[in-house]
Amino acid sequence: MKWLLLLGLLALSECIVHKVPLVRKKSLRKNLIEKGLLQDYLKTHTPNPATKYFPKETFATVSTESMENYLDAEYFGTISIGTPPQDFTVIFDTGSSNLWVPSTYCSSLACALHKRFNPEDSSTYQGTSETLSITYGTGSMTGILGYDTVKVGSIEDTNQIFGLSKTEPGLTFLFAPFDGILGLAYPSISSSDATPVFDNMWNEGLVSQDLFSVYLSSDDEKGSLVMFGGIDSSYYTGSLNWVPVSYEGYWQITMDSVSINGETIACADSCQAIVDTGTSLLTGPTSAISNIQSYIGASKNLLGENVISCSAIDSLPDIVFTINGIQYPLPASAYILKEDDDCISGLEGMNVDTYTGELWILGDVFIRQYFTVFDRANNQLGLAAAV
Repeated sequence: MKWLLLLGLLALSECIVHKVPLVRKKSLRKNLIEKGLLQDYLKTHTPNPATKYFPKETFATVSTESMENYLDAEYFGTISIGTPPQDFTVIFDTGSSNLWVPSTYCSSLACALHKRFNPEDSSTYQGTSETLSITYGTGSMTGILGYDTVKVGSIEDTNQIFGLSKTEPGLTFLFAPFDGILGLAYPSISSSDATPVFDNMWNEGLVSQDLFSVYLSSDDEKGSLVMFGGIDSSYYTGSLNWVPVSYEGYWQITMDSVSINGETIACADSCQAIVDTGTSLLTGPTSAISNIQSYIGASKNLLGENVISCSAIDSLPDIVFTINGIQYPLPASAYILKEDDDCISGLEGMNVDTYTGELWILGDVFIRQYFTVFDRANNQLGLAAAV
């Protein structure tokens, strides 16, 4: 009887899902609009989300990401670093692999306006002589690498390597609604070869399954979660459809086609798509997105946003993404975003060069519709209709 009880407790422990709540805040774009700075920002910043996904070997000595990719990011969670814990708001970003936060070593104004990690206040911090340098489109961050305990939800991830920023120049970080970034992509794209947080969790035996899952609620205030080490079926309907990862760097998959009303409008001969929680919008090649914007009647306003009449939403067609033989329709209620009294297209074009070919980024606009499992053990993504 005791053995049966013990086995039951072990089985129960294996089913534990560590849930980290996410909150939805104003994006960097909205902050800039409210301060009347967006037009000036866009004059010196030319956002191109594709830059984030160019192959690492394309660049010389630093990794390059498009910080403008986070211009519309809205979902954030809280982690803590150190002993006693110091709290930070971060993007849980499946499109990058490094964890970094501002630090007291940083002299940039952006750091002064955000929470900063103080290594001297942590009894468990271990410094290194290693440096971290990430160049973003028109800005950058530089810093050093250190080790400390990182708490993510109920998980205490000891001896985790992370970046402590020393410089964060430019406006991009200044008005960002987050302190740092927690990358959840593969270690192969990690700057300075730093071990990503989830890899360390698995290596230390802190999660029972080598996977995590994401549920993004449409509710403006609550309900969104990142779940480490398991899957909670109450957040989706039907069954999970599994899609092989085509490149173990980003969470990249092969997509069959993109269609509207049964007509293929893009990705005719299959293409690559990346499922990225760090991208709020749904992005694709400029020409394809322009065609869709015209099809649905969206037009640019003075701020460069594609707006549409709110009364037209009910008559707009689904955009259907066919992945591994399964259709994933995206209704207008998902790809048209309501902001106050305005209705804005959640689709964005990006300049894709010869390094990437035809590439689509299935960001939060898609993930809100489809509960997503990021399965590292089997290098696959699980998709199911979100509740």
